[in-house]
Amino acid sequence: MADPKGFLNHGREVAKSRPVEERVKDWNEVYVPGSLLPIISKQASRCMDCGIPFCHNGCPLGNLIPEWNDYAYREDWQAASERLHATNNFPEFTGRLCPAPCESACVLGINQPPVTIKNVEVSIIDKAWESGNVAPQIPERLSGKTVAVVGSGPAGLAAAQQLTRAGHTVAVYERADRIGGLLRYGIPEFKMEKRHINRRIEQMRAEGTKFRTGIEIGRDMPATALRKRYDAVVLAVGATTPRDLPVPGRELKGIYQAMEYLPLANKVQEGDYVTSPVSAEGKHVVVIGGGDTGADCVGTAHRQGAASVTQLEIMPRPNDERDPVTQPWPTFPMLYKVTSAHEEGGERVYSVSTTHFEGDEDGNVQWLHMTEVEFVDGKLRQKPGTERKIPAQLVTLAMGFTGTDRENGLVEQFGLELDERGNIARDADFQTNVPGVFVAGDAGRGQSLIVWAIAEGRSAARACDRYLTGASDLPAPIRPTDRALAV
Repeated sequence: MADPKGFLNHGREVAKSRPVEERVKDWNEVYVPGSLLPIISKQASRCMDCGIPFCHNGCPLGNLIPEWNDYAYREDWQAASERLHATNNFPEFTGRLCPAPCESACVLGINQPPVTIKNVEVSIIDKAWESGNVAPQIPERLSGKTVAVVGSGPAGLAAAQQLTRAGHTVAVYERADRIGGLLRYGIPEFKMEKRHINRRIEQMRAEGTKFRTGIEIGRDMPATALRKRYDAVVLAVGATTPRDLPVPGRELKGIYQAMEYLPLANKVQEGDYVTSPVSAEGKHVVVIGGGDTGADCVGTAHRQGAASVTQLEIMPRPNDERDPVTQPWPTFPMLYKVTSAHEEGGERVYSVSTTHFEGDEDGNVQWLHMTEVEFVDGKLRQKPGTERKIPAQLVTLAMGFTGTDRENGLVEQFGLELDERGNIARDADFQTNVPGVFVAGDAGRGQSLIVWAIAEGRSAARACDRYLTGASDLPAPIRPTDRALAV
């Protein structure tokens, strides 16, 4: 184990962020480069090597956290990288983007701040890339079987990499112009610079994975043609149907879904535009939705020079600390979270609901009308006399997603069955009602975390491998029915 007294001798210390006034002027990651390595060995030493490491329960990938904490403490970076990659294809993604349910389940967190597992993880993988310890894993022989993976988000990429390493010939189809799915166009550059995706793609190319961009299955290529061309198909198309806000004035110009707004800012960073076609510059911006996507909209608006930014949430403000009765350890608690975007300014308003939008004579949104809401007998109702309006010249809707895309024809052309929540139904082996067609990630699970997406991709890859060959040595960290630890 690491230092037996580490958690007694050292307090929790996290990555340092660049000053707000500096970072809002660019799109680089918010953290000070290289600030973690000088402190990470001490932070890793706080790991207690518990008899029962509950951090494993918090992480669906089954990450070997105490093991790579020990190696990081001893600064054996190569061994740490090997243990990290044993369960996670893309730790540089999760180390930057995951909300770290492993830390919520950390045993030390019962009465102290938990181990900085996420920071240790990203330090290990960044050091591994820097040291040349991340090499392509080329299969020794090919199986002669072909697999199409539809969608290049974390679930699709994980499935593709696992199946390629098992010896199958894998092609990844992505409807966007670049590989990465929501990692590419849903996550702002200041949260994860896209060079991290590009580096992994090159590793996967070297391993043998093929990539086909700008092809939407169902529109550009019939699903039936794809099924005939490949021995198996893995659908990792996400849950991309956005939840809308059907209130008067929704048709006004200047109101966008978050995933209409965010990708344009990323395309500026890719060099596709000089400035975003939908910019917050000089505008009063309102973000509806209090989750991570909403925070991404907030940070993007700050960098575009918004006059003001207001984020609205229909639910009450979460608690600052875990409630031991309603959210006991080691469950993942819903707490008040201040992201890097919130540190940069703006107002957050809770327990409010939008009633309608008001525009000018040219049809541009100018005002958002809202009212306070409260729960009465378990139901949400408006509070009379609390109506008010705020300026809103750009509105983004970040209220989550309701299921997989039905408009492109993929579901109907394959003849797929859906569950009651609009997700693609699958059996215990991640297989749909169509033999040889598997589903992984949000398309089957519904909107979830990046660690669940990667775990799904790895598990679906094992099921697909077994379908093709009759057996599989690939790991399967979760079952389709597994869910996060909850009360």
